[in-house]
This record gives sequence, C-alpha cells and structure tokens, in this order.
Amino acid sequence: MSRAAWPGQHMPLGSTWDGEGTNFSVFSENAEAVELVLFDRDGEPEATYELVERTELHWHGYVYGVGPGRHYGYRVHGRYEPQHGLRFNHDKLLIDPYAKAIAGDVQWGPEVFGYVWGADGDDAPSRLDSAPCMPRSVVIDPFFPWGEDRRPNTSWADTVIYEAHVRGFTMRHPEIPQDLRGTYAGLAHPAAVEHLTRLGVTAVELMPVHHFVDPPHLLEKGLRNYWGYDSIGYFAPQSRYSSAGSHGAQVREFKAMVRALHRAGLEVILDVVYNHTGEGNHLGPTLSFRGIDNPGYYKLNDDPRYYWDVTGTGNTLNVRQPQALQLIMVSLRYWVTEMHVDGFRFDLAAALARQFYDVDRLSAFFDIIHQDPVLSQVKLIAEPWDVGPGGYQVGNFPVRWAEWNGRYRDSVRDYWRGQLRGVSDLAYRLTGSSDLYQEDGRRPYASVNFVTAHDGFTLRDLVSYNDKHNQANGEDNRDGSDDNRSWNHGAEGPTDDPQVNALRARQQRNYLATLLLSQGCPMILSGDEIGRTQQGNNNAYCQDSDISWLDWNSVDHDLLRFARRVIALRGEHPAFRRQRFFQGQIGRGHRRKDIAWFRRDGTEMNDRHWSNAQRQSLGMLLNGELIPDRGPRGERIVDDTLLVLLHAHHEDTQWQLPVGWGDRWEVILDTARPDEHPGARRAQAGEALPVTARSLVMLRRVG
Repeated sequence: MSRAAWPGQHMPLGSTWDGEGTNFSVFSENAEAVELVLFDRDGEPEATYELVERTELHWHGYVYGVGPGRHYGYRVHGRYEPQHGLRFNHDKLLIDPYAKAIAGDVQWGPEVFGYVWGADGDDAPSRLDSAPCMPRSVVIDPFFPWGEDRRPNTSWADTVIYEAHVRGFTMRHPEIPQDLRGTYAGLAHPAAVEHLTRLGVTAVELMPVHHFVDPPHLLEKGLRNYWGYDSIGYFAPQSRYSSAGSHGAQVREFKAMVRALHRAGLEVILDVVYNHTGEGNHLGPTLSFRGIDNPGYYKLNDDPRYYWDVTGTGNTLNVRQPQALQLIMVSLRYWVTEMHVDGFRFDLAAALARQFYDVDRLSAFFDIIHQDPVLSQVKLIAEPWDVGPGGYQVGNFPVRWAEWNGRYRDSVRDYWRGQLRGVSDLAYRLTGSSDLYQEDGRRPYASVNFVTAHDGFTLRDLVSYNDKHNQANGEDNRDGSDDNRSWNHGAEGPTDDPQVNALRARQQRNYLATLLLSQGCPMILSGDEIGRTQQGNNNAYCQDSDISWLDWNSVDHDLLRFARRVIALRGEHPAFRRQRFFQGQIGRGHRRKDIAWFRRDGTEMNDRHWSNAQRQSLGMLLNGELIPDRGPRGERIVDDTLLVLLHAHHEDTQWQLPVGWGDRWEVILDTARPDEHPGARRAQAGEALPVTARSLVMLRRVG
C-alpha cells in the first residue's frame, strides 16, 4: 500500500538530504502517477510513497527520517503505447536519472524488459516485477572535507594528457594494496601518483566512470563492459570502482581520488557519454529514462516506436528536448562543482551537435555550454565524429573546444610506416594543424594529438601486428577496425628476431618523440610508456582481464626512461608549446622566419619539394627567438633554436645541417641512440650529420 509523501520541493531534481529527511523529485511530462519505493541495503522493499505533488512537470515529495545510504527507485504509471513512443510500465523499478550513487548491477532476465520477452515484437507490456533484478538509487551525504583543494588550472599549452582506465591502471600494480586495486582509492595511492608525476603528464583523462551496465550478450560469454560506454547514471560514479562499498561511499572515494591527484598537480578529465544510454534500441531493457519519459529523453524516428541512432548503440539522447538538455548540463556542473573535476572529453560529440539530421556546430548544446559560467571555464574535448551521415567533423567544432585529431593519428602512423604520400600533411600535423583550427580563431592546442587511444592498438602492438587479433572477444575476429595503419616490421606478434625487435623499439620511440615534439596538446595512452601489449586485440572493450590491465611486472624500463625524457624536453622548451600558430614569415626586426623546413641536403623546402609524393624526410627548424607568447607578467618568452630531423626512409642518410641559422649544433635527442647523453655529439653548420634509417633527431643551436 502506498503512502502519500509530504509535498516537498520540485527542485532540485534527484534526492536531496537536508539532515532530517530527503526530498525526491523526478521529471516526467507524460506520466499519470509516480511512486517512490524505499529499500533496505539488502534490496528488500520497506515502503512505497506516492508523489502526489506535480510542479512544472516534476513529481516530488519529502520523506522524513530518510537519510544517506537509503536505497530507492521509482515506479512510473502511464500508457504503454510503443507505436506512440510511450513505454510506461509500473511493474518496472526505475533508476533515478539524477541519482548521485547507484548500488548493484542489472540481473538480466525477462523481468527487466518492458514488454513480454520472447514475444513477437514489443506490443504486449510485461507484468513481471523487475525490482529484484534492478540496481537501486542511493541517497548520499554530499559533505566532504575538501580542505584547501585547488584546481591545477594547467594551461592548454602546457597540458600533457594521460588516457587511463581506473581499473586497468591499478589492477596489477604490486605497490598498491590488493584491496585497493581496481578502485578510485588505488588510483589515488602514492605509488600510482608517483608514476604519473615522474612520467611528467599533467592531466589524467579517465575512461567512463558514470555508472554503466554490462550488456547481457557479454555476460553470457563471460565478458564485461570494460570500457564503460553504456551509461545509465550521469551523476553516479561507477560503484564497481569503489573499495569502500556501493552505499554512497563511492562518492567520497571518488572525491578523495580527485583531491589526491590535485595535490600532485594533476588535473582530472572525464570521458563522458551523453550521446546515448545503456537502454539500447526499442527491444532493450527498461531501466530508467525509457520508463520515466521515453519521448522526453530520447530522439525518436518518424515512426516513434523506433529510436534515431547515430551512435551505433541503439538510441541517441535528444538534446533538443529541454529536459534531456537540462539533465546533461546539470550533470556536467555537478561533476565540476561537487566532484571538482577539471574537464570533459565528450564521446561521439557530433551526436550531441545534431539538430534534425545534420551536425550543426551552433546547436543549443554548444550555445548553453559557452555561456555557462562554470562549464565555459573547464577543459572541453570533443571526439568529433559519430556513425551517422556526415558525422566526421574533425576541425568543425567551435571556439573553446579542443578535438581528438584523428587526422594527426593517421598521418603520423602513415609517415613512420612509410605509407604517407610526401610530407606536406605531416608538416601541418607537426605544427598544430592550422589547416583545421586556425581560420575559426582557435589555437594550436585545439588539436589533441594522439597516436594511440583506448580504441585500437596499443603503441607496442602498433609496431608488432599487421592485423587485429580479437578472437578473445567472441565475435570471430569480426569486431574492431581493419584500418589500423600498423606494421609488424617483419613478424606478426612476438618474435625472437633481434633486428625486428630493435626496429620496433626505435619506432615506438619515433612515435612518442613525434607526439611530444608537435604543437598542440599531446595525449598518451596509459601503458604505452611501459610497452603494454593487448596481444593484437584492437577492440578490448569487453576485456576486463590481463589483456587490458597494465602489467607492472613486465615494464619496458628503457622505453619508460625515454618517455620521461621526451616529456621533460617538451616542458623545458616553450618552442614546442606555442599558443599561436606559426606564420612562416620573417618577423619584424628579425632576419629569420619563426619556422623553416629543410631537405636532407640542407636546402630550404619550396613548392616543388612539397609536392614530391616520394619524399620521406623532413627537417623542421623552430626559431626560439620568435615565440609570440607572453608570460603571466607580460614578459617575453624565448627559447633555443631547435632543429628536428624526421627520417622515415629504410636506409641511413647524411643530413647536411642548414647554413645561416647558427654555426654550431648539438644533438640532444636521437631515437636511434636513446642512451646517448645530450650534447655528446656536435656538428658545424654545413656539415653532414649521420642519421639512422627510420629515426628522429633533435638538435639545439649552441653557437
């Protein structure tokens, strides 16, 4: 029997504890009635309250005596008419879209589907009670001793991003206590923090930590949704990453992790999935949004039984609906103001920009973020594509947004495997992709440069496999991209051939050096610095296993030392961290350009040279005296004049150093001689410097 809750308030949405009781509020435009169900921690129902008050489409009520740790869910009454886009079913317990914590996982069975499972279609509503199979929302205590926590506020130009998975980074770390591995507390452990700070990165970009679901087809194969791209709770940190339990303590543990990373000067960026939810297509389960107000949250087709899908997951959130847009914005603000995160990477961001059937860079989503006093001040990164028509939008996002630069990844991979036609496109990528970002007023750091990411080969696998090897995913190797732009260098997978292994090691150094010495914001995939392999799996989305976890007992210490060294070089030289694009012209009061390009014979590149599709070598000279940026007090920033030689040809060469830019040069980095001390080799202008096949050399002018 339902009781009537006290009236309470319609705002804020979600559950709000005030010290004496809890206010509950949920949006539904089309519902006919809403019930609040309270549970104990064992999942047993304790009481049901009818939310009789409805204000501005919000159903709300207050229950005295309910406090932190109490589990709850909603039952929403209304019409079940899939042909009209309505999928209400009061037999289904629903997660609060604004829940700050969620306990438990979905127990898959016919109970969690809104229609009769196994019937022909979805016309008949299911009368099975889903409550025993459902996760439950949790009332939280929002108070936390942040102390003097401060955001690092690292400038974009100085940012080096480390893309990591909370569980994968910590699961096998021998210095992290067993009970903390795989958790937020594990990532906050001094051993984890020390690795990040010694490496030299400035920001940790966490793969999805919003509470998500494991699709049943994966569980049937003994697999998990490891990557987490099936969100069902946009305010709740994933409880399986908590060492402290799922009754609200996961919120405090997440906050403590952020506080620890901030103390170390590390920013926290979240990979967020606001383009779709884990409820899937019209035959998916009824877990939350679908049962609360299906047309209010999802974009439906002309036939409203079906979902408009530009994400490849079965549904797309409808940001043209005020309530769906409000959900996203309130969630983003919550993670910034209450959880203290420093930015977001938006998965399939083109899906959020779509109005009707096109990608519109001036959509309401971007307008609202740009004027928001909170969100406009944090780092915003777009994955600038989705799977719909016209979804590849690299270079088309507005000012204030950085983008994962897929063209950078492809060009650099092609160059070092000898498949890039000429070097003109490489030059654009090395200098911040001005062809993509300059005309709309953005800066070089709008380009988030990467060679590898979670989706695809690791760096070690990129140089060890020609083909994907995804058999462990249970899809007969059909999943994952076939366009890897990889090269195994003569043997597929592990080999004892010393020449192959030496070349692979050098190529890994080439990729890291190119990435860190390019203009823009570099992003390193977690584990690449220690030689992590996924055994050729380029789609480890379902591998919560040794395939995905970092193996801290098999660290490539030589590669790690090199990675630290190149990151440090980037930090030491502002010439690699320019905040404005190169002009390629002689500066006022100077005799030289801010950048110059050279051939192996020491002559400057001209139009004819750029059009040579066979060219595989390029010299890039950065004039440290013509950096247009200024320090915090307006001081002029100057640097050494640096020369980077990239040589992807399979034969060694002699590179004649340019004349007119200085008399003497010293080598400070050589991917073919990683242990060579900086300055151990010097050469005069006009002299020929030996350069090893497939290597990168960096020199500094010393006279």
